[in-house]
Amino acid sequence: MISVGIFNGYYPYSLAEQISKIKEHGFSCVQLDLSFKDMDVSPENLTKEKAGLIRDAFRDANLPIVCVSGYTNLIHPDPKKREQNIAGLKNVLQFARDLGSPYVVSETGTYHTESDWVWDPRNGTEEAYEETCKLLEELAKFAYDHGSVFLVENYVNNVIGSVDTLARLFSDVNHPGLGLLMDPTNYFTDSNIHQIDNEINRIFNTLGDKIKIAHAKDCKPAEDTSEKHAAIDADESHTFRGAGGIELPAPGLGNLNYDLYLKRLSKLHPNIPMIIEHLDEGDIPRAKRFLDDKLKSCGC
Repeated sequence: MISVGIFNGYYPYSLAEQISKIKEHGFSCVQLDLSFKDMDVSPENLTKEKAGLIRDAFRDANLPIVCVSGYTNLIHPDPKKREQNIAGLKNVLQFARDLGSPYVVSETGTYHTESDWVWDPRNGTEEAYEETCKLLEELAKFAYDHGSVFLVENYVNNVIGSVDTLARLFSDVNHPGLGLLMDPTNYFTDSNIHQIDNEINRIFNTLGDKIKIAHAKDCKPAEDTSEKHAAIDADESHTFRGAGGIELPAPGLGNLNYDLYLKRLSKLHPNIPMIIEHLDEGDIPRAKRFLDDKLKSCGC
């Protein structure tokens, strides 16, 4: 069966308090955010000792860490900031196994100078693709050398955003250190949001064998075309709720065809972890019930 988990970063507490809340809400696994109120485990300050402490705390709670958040803008237009971002991600990749999972996740980023979520015309150039591809090959090799795997999570406003771009990437970087974080909502713009089923099928037909971990949020057209964030105590990657003509709310609050998504996913990966996101703490019980009910109705 597909297991249901959550990012611990949606609980703005200490390590012990986060674990208690996650257990209380009935989750069976977590995607680990390096974000706790009682310790500094930012990527540049992560150590083997801190990693072991975190891993053992989740192990004692019988909450497997299935992947680790390494979200950063890998192609930040400021060279110094980009260098810092890549160094931090490599540090997480280096200690991923010590944290309990080989999988470390990040999107690729954008050349936009003011936001990590907004499209920049340079993102769509051949130069941008080649630069990003070279970097991802470097990260895949670095991950492999440290017993880990870098999972790219596409987003339409990033350099690596579409099904076609991902297919090209996995052809150009055919390496065991690179995998895919599956989130179908990240492929939609106002040009294809009304063909959701077609896009889901295209994703799985093209990329299904690359998937390692899955996410659960939702998508729908947005009247407000600005960059959208929720007012919650969390990292920016968790406050983000969409940009342009697409809103990305919690699972069950949009138009994604979850029956099709879960059926296609479970056929290829029947025991994959699915991580709930894009919600506030008060909405967590509803979102989990929605996903649990969908999984039961689909028999997966």
